[in-house]
Amino acid sequence: MGKATGFLEFPRQNEGYEPVVKRVKHYKEFVFALSDNEAKLQGARCMDCGIPFCNNGCPVNNIIPDFNDLVYRQDWKSAIEVLHQTNNFPEFTGRICPAPCEAACTLGINELPVGIKSIEHAIIDKAWEEGWVAPQVAKHKTGKTVAVVGSGPAGMAAAQQLARAGHDVTVFEKNDRVGGLLRYGIPDFKMEKTLIDRRIEQMQSEGVTFRTGVMVTDGDKLPAGIKNYARETVTAQALMDQFDAVVLAGGSEVPRDLPVPNRDLDGVHYALEFLIPQNKEVAGDGANEIRAEGKHVIVIGGGDTGSDCVGTSNRHGAVSVTQFELLPQPPEEENKPLVWPYWPIKMRTSSSHDEGCSRDWSVATKEFIGENGKVTALKACRVEWKDGRMQEVPGSEFVLKADLVLLAMGFTNPVGSVLEAFGVDTDARKNAKASTEGERAYHTNVPKVFAAGDVRRGQSLVVWAIREGRQAARSVDAFLMGYSELPR
Repeated sequence: MGKATGFLEFPRQNEGYEPVVKRVKHYKEFVFALSDNEAKLQGARCMDCGIPFCNNGCPVNNIIPDFNDLVYRQDWKSAIEVLHQTNNFPEFTGRICPAPCEAACTLGINELPVGIKSIEHAIIDKAWEEGWVAPQVAKHKTGKTVAVVGSGPAGMAAAQQLARAGHDVTVFEKNDRVGGLLRYGIPDFKMEKTLIDRRIEQMQSEGVTFRTGVMVTDGDKLPAGIKNYARETVTAQALMDQFDAVVLAGGSEVPRDLPVPNRDLDGVHYALEFLIPQNKEVAGDGANEIRAEGKHVIVIGGGDTGSDCVGTSNRHGAVSVTQFELLPQPPEEENKPLVWPYWPIKMRTSSSHDEGCSRDWSVATKEFIGENGKVTALKACRVEWKDGRMQEVPGSEFVLKADLVLLAMGFTNPVGSVLEAFGVDTDARKNAKASTEGERAYHTNVPKVFAAGDVRRGQSLVVWAIREGRQAARSVDAFLMGYSELPR
């Protein structure tokens, strides 16, 4: 414990933001990370409590009190060694994770919690600056081969762990760059993609092979809302024949639709139909055909994807941005005695909301209104929840002008054709069916086929994907070798 009275002496200090008027003019990150001294004082606030709930609040079980103490002592190199024990990619989670560890912080019971996420951010950025992040090449090769389908955080984590165990790993990605929705679903102003690129270089040095523009399926049809950027197709049987094990690590990409009248009007799009081309535009691949400048934009869905649509629309120069949420407005503060150390439901305002957005809750969309085939307005109503059921409030209908509507209501399941191609059983939500515990952890019903991340658990956080990728890698290693020394 660095400073026994630190939590009494030092307040929480959040990372700073570039002013709104400046940051909405570009797509680069705008967060000011903590200085070394600020991170030290934040680390001093850690109470080193008898039961560190933050460890279990964190899906990858980061050893948080230890690296807090090391940062307080300014032993940054040891701090990154501790952090990398549990997390392959802290530069991702240190930027975009909602920090369930902080919700579980003991100090958070009656004070503001330790800024764990900002400390993690500071540690990994320092490590890259100092050249401490180097390839960890396996000392011995096993001669075993593994195919990883999907290059998001679950696929990347699984591939890196398996390569470090000595296996020959090939990652297949249908898009033209590695990263999955980590690259194409998250705007650059939240996480610049050079962070992914340098991890790819590290993984390539460790022996991982990446094949992009390759769709793994026995068919070529994708559900509505998912564009196929692949240049070639590989069958599931080919992977089964060529590799000793296959890890399915794709995302939960099928978007939830809104089946109301006039859904087919021009100007009504799924969120990723807007966000993915924008990320490709920032990467230099040509202009995003869906534009928000000069338009009244309505975003349907109050989650992170909706927030990303808000931030991107503001950068386009939208006249107005309105965000609807079906659920009631959450309270400003959670009932800590009731919910701690679990993730609380409370009002959350993102940096994108601060850039300009009108937010409204308990709103249901009834109809899209258009002229000449283009959306011009939206008809909605107020709803109330009684006994867990939604009811329309009589006489509450209203019409709002809309030139662009973005559907950001979450994702229902992974691409079914991929699972069908391998013959993998699915659960009631159409996710790959696989347990996370026991000797057959992450095994599907198909011999030598494993599933991890969103393809197995459904739409979730990047940090959960990293956890499942790591754990699946251990199961694959044990399957191939009869035992595994990889951490779980």
